[in-house]
Amino acid sequence: MRRMRHLLAIILILSIAALSGCGSSTNHADASQKEGIQQMTIKISHVVAENTPKQMGALKMKEVIEEKSEGKIKVEIFPNSSLFGDKDEYQNLIANNIQFIMPEMTKLVGSEAGFNIPAMPFLFESDQAAEAFWDGEKGKEVLGRLEKDGVLGVSMWPNGAKQITNNKRPIESPEDFKGMKIRTTGGQLLEDLFGTLGAGSTSIPFGELYTALQQGTVDGQDNPYSNIESKKFDEVQKYISIMGITRVDYALLTNTTFWNSMNDETKAIVELGIEEGTTVARESAAKLNEEAREKLIENGNSQINELSEEQIEEFKEFLTPLYNEWKEKIGTDIIEDAESR
Repeated sequence: MRRMRHLLAIILILSIAALSGCGSSTNHADASQKEGIQQMTIKISHVVAENTPKQMGALKMKEVIEEKSEGKIKVEIFPNSSLFGDKDEYQNLIANNIQFIMPEMTKLVGSEAGFNIPAMPFLFESDQAAEAFWDGEKGKEVLGRLEKDGVLGVSMWPNGAKQITNNKRPIESPEDFKGMKIRTTGGQLLEDLFGTLGAGSTSIPFGELYTALQQGTVDGQDNPYSNIESKKFDEVQKYISIMGITRVDYALLTNTTFWNSMNDETKAIVELGIEEGTTVARESAAKLNEEAREKLIENGNSQINELSEEQIEEFKEFLTPLYNEWKEKIGTDIIEDAESR
């Protein structure tokens, strides 16, 4: 009996060691290797479909990193919330269970108020203006504020201006929002925005949104064309109103455990992958959104209306008090830098 207990104890110890090894050994480099390309597996997780800027950028990262490392670094990509979703990806990044995620910035407002910037109504006129801000001094300052969580913001990937879909009526003026319940990504600014317009709002994970729209849990949602088309929201929404009220911009994030475990040679390869992946993600955003817009028109499932400049100005005037309030909360210097782009 004593021999049996001894054998069971050895098996238990070996099992624990094996499990703990599985949690970390391939997810970051051997920090003791000071020279040469370190062998590792990098995991990239995101919550949207394959035909999106996120996936295009992630695929380019994979291509560059694997090629330049001559196969010593493997990159695995998990789209469509297939590994982690909205609710758990950030904590798993901190734990180094994943090495890169690219959440919508407004999902990060609990850690840093500056990530409300894409939710500021009509702040940026184009993808290029948004990119210029995030590549600049103030944008990098905001991205750097996550380091207190053990997270590094390395780049901004755009998805574009948000359009409104719903099952109630076409949106043509602020009054048209009254009584609607809109799904948002969360955050106080978006809640205040839709509240000011007379609508209720709720946060629903992106992977559950189609069902929520189908079942009437919410009346509508806001997303760029590529997300609307790739997730087939037009199948369950009667109206699409083109207004670009806010934006979807992603923060490409990694964690300090992984980042600090790489030597200079390995890190240079990963940085090149990030740089080229960012270029592809940015170039593909506008292209995919235009293609998605054409597909939505061709599908004919939803009635589409585009707001005129006069109608947009009406919204801007209506939302001015909200805009000024949040300009102070986020930081006047930061918003003025964004406005100058």
